[in-house]
Amino acid sequence: MTRIFSGVKPTGHLTLGNYLGAVRRWADVDQHRAEALFCIVDLHALTVDHDPGRVRRLSRQAATLLLASGLDPELCTVFVQSHVDEHARLSYLLECVATDGEMRRMIQYKEKAALERKRGGSVRLSLLTYPVLMAADILAYGTDEVPVGDDQTQHVELTRDLAVRFNQRYGHTFVVPRATRPEVAARVMNLQEPTSKMGKSDDVGPGVVYLLDEPDTVRKKIMRAVTDSGQDVAYDPEERPGVSNLLEILAACEGSDPAGLSETYSSYGALKKDTADAVVELLRPVQDRHKQLCADPSYVEGVLREGARRARAMARPTVDSAYEAIGLLAPSDG
Repeated sequence: MTRIFSGVKPTGHLTLGNYLGAVRRWADVDQHRAEALFCIVDLHALTVDHDPGRVRRLSRQAATLLLASGLDPELCTVFVQSHVDEHARLSYLLECVATDGEMRRMIQYKEKAALERKRGGSVRLSLLTYPVLMAADILAYGTDEVPVGDDQTQHVELTRDLAVRFNQRYGHTFVVPRATRPEVAARVMNLQEPTSKMGKSDDVGPGVVYLLDEPDTVRKKIMRAVTDSGQDVAYDPEERPGVSNLLEILAACEGSDPAGLSETYSSYGALKKDTADAVVELLRPVQDRHKQLCADPSYVEGVLREGARRARAMARPTVDSAYEAIGLLAPSDG
């Protein structure tokens, strides 16, 4: 059976972009067609300056929202990365296979390192090496498919390169995974800066719709979304990014085609209103279920505990094989 791995990083509140670009597909499609693992990748949140308490809160919130979005622990494995030691164990082995040049060529490292330097901060070594930890996340489970957005494709390509290199040097150990991408709304853009992704790490609220935003807040953000010069509603992501973003969001909510939708509107106001209504209705059941789960925290804790147990059992044989293949002495039974 095909095995899928994907994760969310607890560096901010989950957004509409996370939901439409990934989480909804995990719930509606991926957990039903494959052996699927969905992980809160909390170790990745430590690559930049962070508040420890906030990371814990966001980790719990992300897990709760994944379950509220329809992930079923009877169908898939939901767990927290740091609860499974095999991620860190394998990461070091892959650092011994990766090169410094590969790490420094990663686009996200260049962007985040430049931003950190601009702020006057120092760049943590873990920011440079975290693509190797991401590769370990994937390879530990014999993953076949990794559902990702466009901005993560380079990391999956690195993972493939490391798997092939390890297999060639030390014997076949890892499955070589492939990236898969959803067709619509793979990359929802910021409502105020439609050339930038709607990222959960953005603490600037007006352009980001969070999954737990109140309906009135959602409506205000969408009604104030930046559009483009001109009055006609046309789908053209390059020349008309603002209106195209709204069309993609509405199309994703309705399961329709953004280009076709553009022909049914003659004004930005009508498009914004319909998009706001669609998003509010899309998020309503997720928010209702989230409230129910928050009232029963022991349920979420139990899901994560069982998820870590299952994930550990799946990852350990592969990681143990990698330790043996690379030349490490196995511990004695005593």
